[in-house]
Amino acid sequence: MKRAGGGFDFQYNAQTAVDETAHIIVAAEVVNTSSDVQQLPMVLNAVKAHTGAQAAQVLADAGYRSEAVMAELAATQGATELVIALGREGKELVKPRDEKRYPHTVAMAAKFDTAQGKLDYRKRKWIAEPPNGWIKNVLGFRQFSMRGLKKAQAEFKLVCLALNLRRMGAMQMG
Repeated sequence: MKRAGGGFDFQYNAQTAVDETAHIIVAAEVVNTSSDVQQLPMVLNAVKAHTGAQAAQVLADAGYRSEAVMAELAATQGATELVIALGREGKELVKPRDEKRYPHTVAMAAKFDTAQGKLDYRKRKWIAEPPNGWIKNVLGFRQFSMRGLKKAQAEFKLVCLALNLRRMGAMQMG
């Protein structure tokens, strides 16, 4: 990825999809682009490949917001409810009004105007974020040891497997 001061570094962007009930990572992907915008279809395809079913609901932060991606997901994963933030929580947003140009963004803004939309999005804090913290703080994984995208993907999937086994062991004990 591009470095702020110029040049490039070996860096990767990891994506996970987490099951709401068991807090198990059901899909883990790694890319070598810094932006999350185009990654949602790839992760949802991995969820479907690994579980045999489409995700029932997607809770994603504003980094995943894209009219084109929401349109693609509406066409390919129509059974999946999307809840994608339009901006930072707690900040006043200028809401899109051009429904012909941005139909999915306008619909998402309307969803966030409802109590249920806000409640659904708040679940993201205790579903999607804890595994990231566990990977960093419990397993101590803060950087990749391997170079090359394929090797980094394998390394991250191994880390997620270790976390899942730890979670399954804790669930068996409790």
